[in-house]
Amino acid sequence: MLITLPISELVPGMFVDSVSKQFEGVDSIKIKTRGLVRDKSIIKRLMSEGVQELLIDFTQSDVSVPTKYQLKPDAELVTKADIKPKKAKIKKIVSVEQEFAKATVSYDQHNRNLQSLYGDVTSGLKMNIALLDDIAKDIVSSVFRNHNAMTILTRLKDKHMYNWRHMTNCAIFVTVFAKYLGYKENIVHELAMGALLHDLGQAKLPQGIFSKPEKVNKLEMQAIKKHVAQSLGLVKGEKGITPLMLDMIVNHHERLDGSGYPRGLQGEKLSRPARIMAIVDVYDAMTADRPHQLGDEPINALRYLLANKQMFDSELVQRFIKCLGVHPVGTIVKLTNERLALVTEGNHQNPIQPKVKVFYNAKHKHHVTAKDVDLTSAEHDLKIVASIKPLDYQLNLARLLKEHLLV
Repeated sequence: MLITLPISELVPGMFVDSVSKQFEGVDSIKIKTRGLVRDKSIIKRLMSEGVQELLIDFTQSDVSVPTKYQLKPDAELVTKADIKPKKAKIKKIVSVEQEFAKATVSYDQHNRNLQSLYGDVTSGLKMNIALLDDIAKDIVSSVFRNHNAMTILTRLKDKHMYNWRHMTNCAIFVTVFAKYLGYKENIVHELAMGALLHDLGQAKLPQGIFSKPEKVNKLEMQAIKKHVAQSLGLVKGEKGITPLMLDMIVNHHERLDGSGYPRGLQGEKLSRPARIMAIVDVYDAMTADRPHQLGDEPINALRYLLANKQMFDSELVQRFIKCLGVHPVGTIVKLTNERLALVTEGNHQNPIQPKVKVFYNAKHKHHVTAKDVDLTSAEHDLKIVASIKPLDYQLNLARLLKEHLLV
């Protein structure tokens, strides 16, 4: 829960997401602070630097939301008898099987539309920002109904469609992660839009760079780095583009240690949305099939993010792992009983014990009657041995998903 507070109400234990207001003339970069307020000396320093208001993230704070900011009826104006409960707009939560049918159609449609939009931009035509907004809204709605369905579809790979699938997948991952972190739906929509737009400038670059089967050379890498400026040029002046979206576009390749580009920003100069986008961008790029490489397993991508604490926000990486799970939904895993299973639901409390659907005997290499298994159950001692690439057992993941998840 994000709440803007005046500096006078800041107390130790609150987590500062960003500085939202300061005295004029103070260098905003110097005081762009985020993190847990551990003692009163930090508050005094912020006040001395001209901070007036801060955005507090109570999902990461050690203290509860102040009473004055909690919604409650005015006791002086109404009695309990006078209060008529209003029907809250509750998002309907559906099963992964129910949502998967709809998500499959949407996912394919989004990729086709983005392929067409990407081609238009490459040809010099005007970008259809309304189309991107519709895609973002659909992804957010699907994730809020059931966050697993769309996430499962990100496991489908096609190296010839990487550019636009990367746009779709990043929007899905950002949405799922932002929902997990407690962002409100309108902010999640902005984040999803930022993810859809973050690499669109690549459509303005020579496309042969992205389709070559070998890794790019230094000269080609210099050209690729220009996609950030190209993306900014595409969205400049477009209605509905917010500062948050621009931040994600400009800074998703920046790193905490200053080793990123285009400006080499570091540390506290990088906002939380930019840090989230950096994690998601690298995760999807590492796990996707591309013309020059086969996608790595999710667990290896997560290990890479975790190992490079100097570049990525380690706290956010830890939460990203808890959000997705060590073996994300849609991953095929091998169990201790020599069975293969499809991960269908993550476990935020224990990321190594998700819910799975057993479907294959790995020892004798044949399909078995599908069975749902909760790895946290005391009825068995099954554990995951490793994640498995579908091709290792001649399995077609797309067909497998349809067989076991379409109702």
